[in-house]
Amino acid sequence: MKAIFKKEFKNYFLSPVGYIFVGVFMALASMFFASGILSTQQADISLMFSDINVIYLFLASLLTMRLLAEEKNKKTDQLLLSSPVSITEIVLGKYFAAMAVFGVTILLSFIFPAIMFAFGEPSLSEVIGSYIGFVLLWGAFISIGVFISSLTESQMIAGVFTFASLLLIYFISWFEASVQNELAKKVIDCFSLLSRYSEFQSGILNIENIIYYLSFIFVFLFLTVRVIDKRRYS
Repeated sequence: MKAIFKKEFKNYFLSPVGYIFVGVFMALASMFFASGILSTQQADISLMFSDINVIYLFLASLLTMRLLAEEKNKKTDQLLLSSPVSITEIVLGKYFAAMAVFGVTILLSFIFPAIMFAFGEPSLSEVIGSYIGFVLLWGAFISIGVFISSLTESQMIAGVFTFASLLLIYFISWFEASVQNELAKKVIDCFSLLSRYSEFQSGILNIENIIYYLSFIFVFLFLTVRVIDKRRYS
């Protein structure tokens, strides 16, 4: 898994993808920080993260679309599957590589709360909660992208379907209040990633929400392993 992680992480920055992701992320984060915090004079980091999420759905698609689709397209997937590394290690190596690129932007974004603490008195619990929730939310987004990338050999199709899926998840909680059927409500609630994220922004670290995100990530990575495993014997 370590070798796959290093290879994938390196590949992000041997191509424009890693630089585009980090550059666009920081550019938009800076813009939202200036417009949402500096202009309102409110030391609230959640103002920046709230604006970021909907636009960054595209970046999640960009980050994950090539991970497994490219292997299938170049016919290198069978070579990879015949290696002594297990499928689980392959999937985890690629997933953590994508998360590491995202982690680079998280580290760079610490400049924003640093500015807030230098010139204001933000709530430490809200800052910590917003960051933890943001990482968990994006971990879930990326797990969906990895799963969809395993279903096709076209990076473009993987990117489009990942973006469409994440956009649906982004807006799905809005429909929950208008749904009358209890079973449908439960299904919607299972995919309501944003509704749980709002508690983190308030500085509330609910263990149930943390377990929910980790379970969500586990399910989609497990499904990815099953898809690849099925292709190995097909």
